[in-house]
Amino acid sequence: MKWFRWALVGIAGIAAATVIGLYPFNEKAPQQAAEQTKPVPGPKEEQRLKQMMLHRDMTATERLIRMDTKGHLRALSEASRKIHTDKLKSRVTELQKGHQQFKSILWYDSANGKTKEIRAAHYKANPEEQKQIASYISFAKKSLQKGKSYESPAFPQKDPKFYITAEPAKQGGNGVIAVMDLGILGKVKEHQHKNLRLIPYPKEGKYKVESVETDTLRDITVKTGHDNEKASHYYENEIVVTFKHGLSTEDRKKIMNDLHCKPPQKIVNTYIFRSDKLTMNELKDYFLKNWQPDYVEPHYLYMTNETSLDDTPLIPNDMLFSEYQWNLPIIDTTRGWKLSKGTNDVIVGVVDTGVDLQHPDLKGRLLKGYNVDAPDEDPIDDVGHGTHVAGIIAANTNNSEGIAGMMWSGKILPVKALDKSGAGTTYSVAQGIIWATDNGAKVINMSLGNYADAKFLHEAVKYAFDHDVVLVAATGNDNTERPGYPAAYPEVLSVSATDYNLKKASFSNYGDYVDVMAPGESIASTYPDNQYAALSGTSMACPHVTALAALIRSINPELKNTEVMDIIRKNVIDLGTAGHDKYYGYGQIDVYAALEAAGGGDASLQFWPQAIERKMDRAIERLK
Repeated sequence: MKWFRWALVGIAGIAAATVIGLYPFNEKAPQQAAEQTKPVPGPKEEQRLKQMMLHRDMTATERLIRMDTKGHLRALSEASRKIHTDKLKSRVTELQKGHQQFKSILWYDSANGKTKEIRAAHYKANPEEQKQIASYISFAKKSLQKGKSYESPAFPQKDPKFYITAEPAKQGGNGVIAVMDLGILGKVKEHQHKNLRLIPYPKEGKYKVESVETDTLRDITVKTGHDNEKASHYYENEIVVTFKHGLSTEDRKKIMNDLHCKPPQKIVNTYIFRSDKLTMNELKDYFLKNWQPDYVEPHYLYMTNETSLDDTPLIPNDMLFSEYQWNLPIIDTTRGWKLSKGTNDVIVGVVDTGVDLQHPDLKGRLLKGYNVDAPDEDPIDDVGHGTHVAGIIAANTNNSEGIAGMMWSGKILPVKALDKSGAGTTYSVAQGIIWATDNGAKVINMSLGNYADAKFLHEAVKYAFDHDVVLVAATGNDNTERPGYPAAYPEVLSVSATDYNLKKASFSNYGDYVDVMAPGESIASTYPDNQYAALSGTSMACPHVTALAALIRSINPELKNTEVMDIIRKNVIDLGTAGHDKYYGYGQIDVYAALEAAGGGDASLQFWPQAIERKMDRAIERLK
């Protein structure tokens, strides 16, 4: 059969990880192809940019680890004052069981200079590493004696494996010291090498990277709420004009005739004219040229400085949110949460490498799921990609831990269709889509793809689409115009990546098939072994759109999948040339605007007839 030939082609996790650091670190972003006043870089330059991105993502990941570790140590330090030693040891053992990066935890008492240590199983360090560990622990003790925190650099320098950190207790001189494993950096590096095509991957074939000439970015005003500090707002076709003396009846009639306007509003010698045809600037020119007014100015729109309740962004207390999750405020998620946080009856299928089923930030959010290649086994993530994607969608929010997912409620259905190398076959991905559809998924995320248009995969996509599933897929990280699948199928919402400046990420694929953009550079999210990592790629952009689709289905369950897709496309921050273009699709998603259109505001009335019609159809069906 024809599909069998495609089943032999590895479907790589096309969009997984690229890197341009977390910009809150005050690092300057490299000059990217996304600036698009210059040609897209050739292969050598693109390789250099990707290596730079890889370095930045690894740096960002290390910082996430250090911040997360600091939180755990502070909690242990506080607990040491309140609970018995045996209970404390039990708590540490439990922590090490779920967080394998805690290789050794020591309580230090400066009064007697003694330490009590609990070492994790399989904690190994060679003699040279042990020497460095002992040296840094001595520095940590000196810091604790002064009541200060301590962090060592990563070591060994050429191949970092460990670092030492310490947090003081409230009573002077005591504290907790930890020997931390940095093995996650090696995993992220290996992961990125494959998914950025820094090495031939999959081994069976290579993907060609094209150099193309790109468009110019146009200036966008008021893209985000932050931009309002630089903007004033006025009515486009109105003007405020003040004269030395009031206008006569004849003068008013002449002006109304010239401007094709109704009688103006009047306060003493000041008039407000509204034209059906002329802009504010054209009105200004008319009065300055013909009437010698005292002054002319726009009719400004003034707003209260007290933000209404519905406009107030929700800021969750998740430890990494404020410093690292730039991606959520920039798409207005924090305001969107005032309209919908999701509901548990909306199931999101994640067809990927599986998910870390024990991650604390995903606790209570995961359904049983399915392993396509080994149906009797759990869909456990042995790569990290699927766990990262799932966290962006639905990590527990406002729980004082880790990151904030876009959905506060809702369930993830993990489907393991890609193996431990991060690749799968046409058959496994298609089976994953079909299984997720048959098991209740209302939205399916596919942060994967290939450049092969496989009919068998398309049939699976159409099956899900015909069952009213919203399908979302990443376009890929090769900076090419060549269509990637399943993203390029008409039944799928295709997603490319932007950076924090709302520019196309330099690695992001593009083309006429692109629907929308979402943040995709150094996105912080969950990672196996109860850790967090910063990854970049259209794989990271894709789940932002998936989560938005799920939020829309939560706020208005009556909407069909086509209506959900239309709402997402129409309610965007328009980037690039006006309207749809091949570099930015329709634009970057706007969570608040989309949710308002779906049911959080008056715009939902546009779908009222369809909703009533479907309710009547169901009522008739019940009466048959």
